Amino acid sequence: MPSAAERTRTLVQSTCSAVLLIPGLDVAGSDQVMPLTRSVGPDGDLFLELPADSPAVRAATHAEEDELTAVLEITDVAPVSVPHRIRGRAWVSGRLTTVPGMSGPGRMTLRLETGEAYVDDLWGAQDVEPEEFRDAAPDPLIGHEAELLQHLHAAHGEQLATLCGLLGERAAGRCSAHVPSVVPLALDRYGLRLRLREDRGQCYDARFEFPAPVRDVVELSQAMHTLFEAAAY
Repeated sequence: MPSAAERTRTLVQSTCSAVLLIPGLDVAGSDQVMPLTRSVGPDGDLFLELPADSPAVRAATHAEEDELTAVLEITDVAPVSVPHRIRGRAWVSGRLTTVPGMSGPGRMTLRLETGEAYVDDLWGAQDVEPEEFRDAAPDPLIGHEAELLQHLHAAHGEQLATLCGLLGERAAGRCSAHVPSVVPLALDRYGLRLRLREDRGQCYDARFEFPAPVRDVVELSQAMHTLFEAAAY
């Protein structure tokens, strides 16, 4: 399974929505503190680009020598319609400073020096040390996951349903009489997670691991083919 640091790094570098929270800052709407872009530097610090007139930019500019702390909160929502759609959240907190000259007109880059990180997602909740976050790599499918899940849901629903046969005793006890609706929920280099909804409205997740971690969409295609082949027997 991906480590907590890898999952946090993946969320930070994904397209999930994020807001920058600064204690005591009065903001009319969350859109005013939503970074336009975000990236991670070689030391594990976050670089967040915001509009130059953002309250967060003003606060960081006026702080000068005073230490200004902030928290980047990231919310991960499944890209397909599914019960309980929020897949997880991550928080990265630390000291916030301005980085003049990194952005174009009308924008300003802020540096969030990673002090603490925490993730609470489908795998569970866990603290992440700054060094672990710095050294972790995002999942290689990060830029394609949403599109891939939507494609699986739209074009391969029947094949996904066949994976229910790989659940062993659970399949015999719960899937044979009433085949549940199957929705692809999450995808990473280690495997695919489905959310199954039974006729009574109850939901449960099933995860199918690939024979080996994949490095790109080509290897993912081969791994998915292997899964569907195994389910066909």
